[in-house]
Amino acid sequence: MANPLKCDLCAKPATVHLTQIVNSKIHKVDLCEACAQAKGVTDPSGFSLADLLLKASLNPEPSGDARCESCGFTAQDFRKTGRFGCPACYGHFRGLLDPLLETMHKGSAHTGKIPQRALARKTLYERLTRLESDLDQAIKAERFEDAARYRDELSQARSAATRPAQDKHED
Repeated sequence: MANPLKCDLCAKPATVHLTQIVNSKIHKVDLCEACAQAKGVTDPSGFSLADLLLKASLNPEPSGDARCESCGFTAQDFRKTGRFGCPACYGHFRGLLDPLLETMHKGSAHTGKIPQRALARKTLYERLTRLESDLDQAIKAERFEDAARYRDELSQARSAATRPAQDKHED
């Protein structure tokens, strides 16, 4: 039997599962019956997923007097709407936002996705750069056996880098 999901607020077994889609992003929250009732999940006008996620992040309550210097938006405004007022809010409310993002994602910095070919090119480029540096250092230190080995590895790596391009032209 699979492990039951736990409440995001109190870690009891979750019986209420909420999914909200905002701007094509899926946000899921799992709650036990008691927490769902306490949060007013059954009352759509009183329920805010942003508020619930802020509570789940174990942050202290944001102070109501903190305001974005650019637009005047407060942490309470974010709790009500689940949105910030301007781009500057992200920097101003970073202390509030980072722990929230940590609960939803692997981290708070966007790393993007790297296509496999680009990752392979980057790895190859780093290997070539390292081998060239090692070759230069070996020559300067007069370690000619090491230099010959680095030269051979460098030659093999370069031929491997050009081989896929040649194979494509032959098709």
